[in-house]
Amino acid sequence: MDTAKFQHFFDCCVGDWVAERTYHYLTHQEVERSRTEFTVDPLTLPLKLKVLKDNQYPAPAQLDPLPGYQLSFSTLSEKGEAVSQTLRMLFVPQKTEDSLLKGAYLRDRAYEEARPIVSQFQFNNSSQELLMTTFYSRVVSVDSIVLIDPGLRIRNILNYRRPPEGKPLQDVVLVGFGVEQKTSSS
Repeated sequence: MDTAKFQHFFDCCVGDWVAERTYHYLTHQEVERSRTEFTVDPLTLPLKLKVLKDNQYPAPAQLDPLPGYQLSFSTLSEKGEAVSQTLRMLFVPQKTEDSLLKGAYLRDRAYEEARPIVSQFQFNNSSQELLMTTFYSRVVSVDSIVLIDPGLRIRNILNYRRPPEGKPLQDVVLVGFGVEQKTSSS
């Protein structure tokens, strides 16, 4: 499984970033803007093992090359609401289909719910897009990050009301757009 472009994507993501985002809450017709400053640092092997353990996920034979990162962020909304969080994530590639690399995306703490969570990801080698899908209790978040160049990412977020098991995603409750620019490399 060729993961060179996938690893390059994450190598470019390491460092300090600033994101300007707009969120459209479709349930109550509200638009909110925010600014987020965040840092992405590689995970050490013991922290990769901790993310696996927190999620009760079996450790792959080759753990060292797996992309694992710590994300620390502070967000300030235009209303003055502030949120800060640090979480650790690990990407476990499982299969390749055409130009897509697919696998599990593990976090020691989820965004929507303060608990470990296993999500799914797919990475498109051609478009440099990382697509992550997370099933939370009430919503399903589909988060896309496209690497334009090593210092610029475009982010799109769609949150759907979680459908009954086996039913398709259809009721969008939130749409988010963001421009993320690197301010320094770690």
